[in-house]
Amino acid sequence: MTMWTSEELDRIEKTGELEIAALRPDGTLRNPVTIWVVRHGDELYVRSGYGQRAAWYRGTQRRREGHIKAGGIDKDVTFVDADADPALNDQIDAAYRTKYRRHEARWVDPMVAGEARSTTIKLVPR
Repeated sequence: MTMWTSEELDRIEKTGELEIAALRPDGTLRNPVTIWVVRHGDELYVRSGYGQRAAWYRGTQRRREGHIKAGGIDKDVTFVDADADPALNDQIDAAYRTKYRRHEARWVDPMVAGEARSTTIKLVPR
C-alpha cells in the first residue's frame, strides 16, 4: 500500500483547501471541487459539509478513486470510508476545529456535525 510522504503531508496540511475530483464510471475525472482537508497523524481526511447530498461526495462513493491537488501536490487517490470509528471521528473533529478556527462557526460547525461525520473519507495515495 502506498503511503503519503512527510513532505506531501506537510504541504497539504499547510493548505487551507484541496481540489478533489472523483472518477466517473468511464474512467474520466469529474470537475474538481474545492473542499477542506485535515491531517491526523500520517493520514488525510475530508468530509462533506453538506452530507451525502453533495455531488462530489456521491461521486467518491461510486468508483472509490479520484484525484486531488493541494499545496503543489497532484495525486491519484483511493477514497476509503472512515466514518465508523467514533473515537477517530472525534479526533478529526478536533483537527477541523483547530485548523479552521479562524473561520466563523457557521462554516466550521457543519464540518463537525453528524451529517458531515457520516461522510468522513480517508484519502489514500495510489
